[in-house]
Amino acid sequence: MTPDALLDIHESKTFPPNRHTPFANTVVVRNNPSIFRIAREIERGEKDHALVVDEVESSTDAMKPIKFLHLPPFELQKLHRAQLLRFVKQQTGKGKIERIAILMVVGNGRGLVGLGEGKGTDYQTALGKAFPQAVRNMDYIERFEDRTIWTEMESKFGATRIILRPRPVGFGLATNPIIHEVFKVAGIKDASAKVWGSRNPYQVMKAVVRMLLPGHMPALMGNGIGGEGRTMEKGREMRSAMEVERDRGRRIVPLHT
Repeated sequence: MTPDALLDIHESKTFPPNRHTPFANTVVVRNNPSIFRIAREIERGEKDHALVVDEVESSTDAMKPIKFLHLPPFELQKLHRAQLLRFVKQQTGKGKIERIAILMVVGNGRGLVGLGEGKGTDYQTALGKAFPQAVRNMDYIERFEDRTIWTEMESKFGATRIILRPRPVGFGLATNPIIHEVFKVAGIKDASAKVWGSRNPYQVMKAVVRMLLPGHMPALMGNGIGGEGRTMEKGREMRSAMEVERDRGRRIVPLHT
């Protein structure tokens, strides 16, 4: 095996075509840092073992999902968070394996919201999966006067049914505790909500975030899976294009050529 000078310092070997395959294959072996080189240096006393452990851990930290987010660290620290924690168990032939599951909502308090979920053997592992996923899923929601929702909304998620209503200035948040936390993260200051059926915190948080994010059941457009659209203005005359754009949260683009 000879190093490839064009790519990097690594070990590579090329296997020519044979009776099993008509293609040539190149196998590249990389170790960053190389465990064999480090072992030889430790045997010769050229490097301290504690220093080697730090190098390996730093290279591992660089591959964590949070390192690949589109926001710098100082922006991530400013995000508001609301999270739910529960213990889950997986039944295997060797017994029950207990893990921690975290459902997290993050936002900047000014209309930017994202939902993420992560599981792990400990709290830090689950948090390290849920938070990056929530940041990647962030999207802007439509707020009326930057304080409340535009109109009354109703949705059903599993056995949970929720109604959200806009309220006047100074009303505050008269909602379920889980919805209250989500609204604070999203930057909604005046609203009320009612929850029927299952009040499972996981279901409530997922349902509210789905209702707030754009694209879910826009007015007169159905629920996206063949269901009927919302008809909250029965008997009203045809609306203008601007009003439809405002209700949908999306600009109408003419497709005539």
